Amino acid sequence: MKKTVNKLVVAGALCLLASCVSAPPRAPGIGQPVPWTQLPGWQDDRLSQAWPALQSSCQKMSARDARWSELCADAALLPAPDDDTARAFFETRFVAHEVSGSNDTAEGLITGYYEPLLNGSRVKTKGFRYPVYGRPDDLVVVDLGALYPELQGKRYRGRLNSNRVVPYYSRAEMSNGKRPPDSAVLAWVDDPVALFFLEIQGSGRIRLPDGKMLHVGYADQNGHPYVAIGRTLVDSGAMKLEEATMPAIRDWLKANPDKAQAVLNSNPSYVFFTLREPDNSGPVGALNVPLQPERSIAVDPDFIPLGSPVWFDTSLPGGDSVRPYRRLVFAQDTGGAIRGPVRADLFLGFGENAERIAGAMRQRGRLYVLLPASRSLN
Repeated sequence: MKKTVNKLVVAGALCLLASCVSAPPRAPGIGQPVPWTQLPGWQDDRLSQAWPALQSSCQKMSARDARWSELCADAALLPAPDDDTARAFFETRFVAHEVSGSNDTAEGLITGYYEPLLNGSRVKTKGFRYPVYGRPDDLVVVDLGALYPELQGKRYRGRLNSNRVVPYYSRAEMSNGKRPPDSAVLAWVDDPVALFFLEIQGSGRIRLPDGKMLHVGYADQNGHPYVAIGRTLVDSGAMKLEEATMPAIRDWLKANPDKAQAVLNSNPSYVFFTLREPDNSGPVGALNVPLQPERSIAVDPDFIPLGSPVWFDTSLPGGDSVRPYRRLVFAQDTGGAIRGPVRADLFLGFGENAERIAGAMRQRGRLYVLLPASRSLN
């Protein structure tokens, strides 16, 4: 018995020496600083290619934060730096912080989005009969922070019913006739499934019969929460979780037209659009700057400040082989499905390749947020 007690005492001492007592879990969100050497692939990225995204963030961040104002003024003196100069700038003007998820997890879900192409018309016809709505006149947005300071930044979307604000129509209600008038329609398209995925992407292009393009971007939303229809299909047993990619979901909807509308209606959220100028700057994200393909991401702004540079450590989909994908991106957009600290949606641009990668991208990855460094006045 005495030998057993002694063994337990020794084991306990060894456990303490080996830090067997676990440290308290880190809170979800931006953690402590990490050295640049801990950023996988940091020395390999072409950081000069990230410079336009930095300049875009500077358009909005300079007025919000004095530290950004100073570093953006310095960045403006370097209109086209090479990779080494850009790397030195980021290393001296920012500090990297690893982002932690719930339960102290370091990895989260990384997806992709793109700018889709739809076929449409400015007038309703037998072939083009699915409406792309602009922001309806009866949509009311209530700034709750103006009424209750503890709800600063929170907004409620609804509509007026006599003298009361009530929830705006859900997707199911709109599909059953409770919809805005035709005067609110920007264009009519030929594919309801493509229109649904346009809402998820947030921006896109509509090719008219004469070949001209309409460029549309996010204008507003009906106020209902976003529900992923992939989860609906998985929960119903229609497909397995690992099968629920965008192409597979699209194929299922087209193969089951009698069930498709019910599945679409399981997402009560509905997105309204606005026409944007047909220039080459790309769609505009939540930061109100043009998104840069493979350099802009959507994040949850409750955890990652919009405008921030983020080191992206993930992989690209591609058969059995894992292809590391590590680069500097910028948090310039948000999304209804982008919730949580280690969660990001990579903007991949326009075209078939962007659509292919975005549709298959469902990777694990880590995020490191770069925050402006405090500079000494000495």
